[in-house]
Amino acid sequence: MEYILNKIYTDTEYLNIINDIITNETVQKMKNFRQHCDTNCFDHCLVASYFCYKFCRKYHLDYISCARAAMLHDLFLYDWRKKQEDKKGLHAFTHPETALKNANEIFDLNDVEKDIILKHMWPVTFSFPKYKESFVLTYYDKKCAFMESFSSMREKFIRKRIFRYAYVFFSLLIIL
Repeated sequence: MEYILNKIYTDTEYLNIINDIITNETVQKMKNFRQHCDTNCFDHCLVASYFCYKFCRKYHLDYISCARAAMLHDLFLYDWRKKQEDKKGLHAFTHPETALKNANEIFDLNDVEKDIILKHMWPVTFSFPKYKESFVLTYYDKKCAFMESFSSMREKFIRKRIFRYAYVFFSLLIIL
């Protein structure tokens, strides 16, 4: 994850596209909420946004709208692991609407950006994406979630394994 984040923060063209979003005070609050395992919402959206930007640019799609919407797709600003009294329904089904509402209050979104944010959980939510760019985020959102989860589980496994070997090593030192 660090490698990708370093690459993102050196891509000035990409950063110019999303600068007003990532410097926004409300969007910065996404750093306070954990998304998948050890990744916060802000970094998850940033990485997904960057992948969307690269893909859409390469294939001549609306890379600006896709990058901007992807940065806002999880702007729900609550800990989804805890029950929210004001939220009815499961987070996976309801957070796209919350993110779109929050994003609309801060930014002037075009129709493509609105569709990308609202439909990024397809097929979990039944609303079918209208634009190709919406499918791009749908794919990269899932890919990033998998990468973040896999990376976290791998690190925990390695730490436990090292701890186990260290325990055996120190036990042998005491015995000898």
